[in-house]
Amino acid sequence: MGFRRDVSGHRERLRQRFLQYGLEAFTDEDVLEMLLAFGTPRRDTRGMARELLRRFGSLPQVLEAPLEELTQVPGVGTRNVLPLKFVHEVARRYLRRRLETRPQLRNAREVCEYLAHELADRPQEVVLAVFLDARKRVLALEELFRGTLTEAAVYPREVFRLAFTHRAAAFILAHNHPSGDPSPSSADISLTRRLLLAGRLLHTRLLDHLILGREGYFSFAEKGLLAQLEEELSGP
Repeated sequence: MGFRRDVSGHRERLRQRFLQYGLEAFTDEDVLEMLLAFGTPRRDTRGMARELLRRFGSLPQVLEAPLEELTQVPGVGTRNVLPLKFVHEVARRYLRRRLETRPQLRNAREVCEYLAHELADRPQEVVLAVFLDARKRVLALEELFRGTLTEAAVYPREVFRLAFTHRAAAFILAHNHPSGDPSPSSADISLTRRLLLAGRLLHTRLLDHLILGREGYFSFAEKGLLAQLEEELSGP
């Protein structure tokens, strides 16, 4: 009984810290400990939280990890993993809805703030498209492809099929680099060139190509690379 009282007192201190100072006062270990406790409130979950971070490296990577890998950690089962998966999916839906209900998108940073939770720590490449109307209001956010660790097969015809479905006037392409480095590869540049060319023919403009990684993001539009590619396509 004494051990349980200690656990209960520790949890109460965490609750009060959150209510008084917010999540900024929590370490990643504190966050995981509290989430695991929702599933097994009578158990000490500190050690489980520490082991999850040791095995997977970071809070986002724990939340993204497959269920079968999480439950390999001693003491972690489907009951206490459920809150981890639930809060992750709630956050994902919340950010998606915020993006979809914005009156207008203004810049790349604004888009990346919403997509970082979707993409930054995925173990494989994932390609998304944000479809916009003529006033840059979001019509839809679609996941297009999931690829291997180093590349994803992106077919322009599928991108423009969805653009027509949503009656989009423009779109923003976004994908992640699992390596963490958001610098564009030659394949990324080639894909952007093809989408620009197809967009001209089909009257649906590519506004930006965003690459997200743990080290930040790369915007083709902000870096001037989109304008450079458009100029090359225009020719002399």
